[in-house]
Amino acid sequence: MPSMRTHTAALVSTLVTAGLLAGAGTAVAAPAHGAEGTGNRSTATVTVSRFDDGSFEYPAVAADKFQSFGTGQTMGPWRVTSGAVDLIGAGFWQAAEGDQSLDLNAATPGTVAQTFTTTPGRTYTVTYSLAGNPDGASPLKTGRALVDGQNFQDFSFDTTGKTRADMGYVTRQFTFVANNPTTTLAFASTTANSAHGPVVDDVRVHSCCSDSCCR
Repeated sequence: MPSMRTHTAALVSTLVTAGLLAGAGTAVAAPAHGAEGTGNRSTATVTVSRFDDGSFEYPAVAADKFQSFGTGQTMGPWRVTSGAVDLIGAGFWQAAEGDQSLDLNAATPGTVAQTFTTTPGRTYTVTYSLAGNPDGASPLKTGRALVDGQNFQDFSFDTTGKTRADMGYVTRQFTFVANNPTTTLAFASTTANSAHGPVVDDVRVHSCCSDSCCR
């Protein structure tokens, strides 16, 4: 949660080069496991025809503000599947791409997910920008990226020396092979007992023509 704010549900510039991408690898996606603030409430998974809004631009949040979303609420094609997150508006702190970003911790750690169309047997590459909420006492922010409920990549980010103006985003990457006509990508915070979590932005999903183009 950004500092100096009060609410009941609050969350979690230079990108590193490809040589610093961490945790890359290929695995087969497993079947999906069963799935308060302000926002749209939905009890069903939202499936879109393609991956969309990886920079968390929808809905637009007022400049220099944030908006909290809890379990069951949606943000464009994304859905909060557990806990709560904060959608950070333009100018509150530096975004990796576009105007907005997502803090994966509100009053509790949160998880966001998006379901999109995939081709079974095809390899996909996921890249995303990672930082951490620079406010708060503990600098280490942790979380994981999941595909169809399976943990594909653990991540951590140290906010020591980082500021709202210079978040220090790094790029992370992993690949997966789709099992089904739709796939669910999720990001979850594992930063407990904190309202200041990992920050994700600029999420991209690319379909690969072969394994070689994903390496």
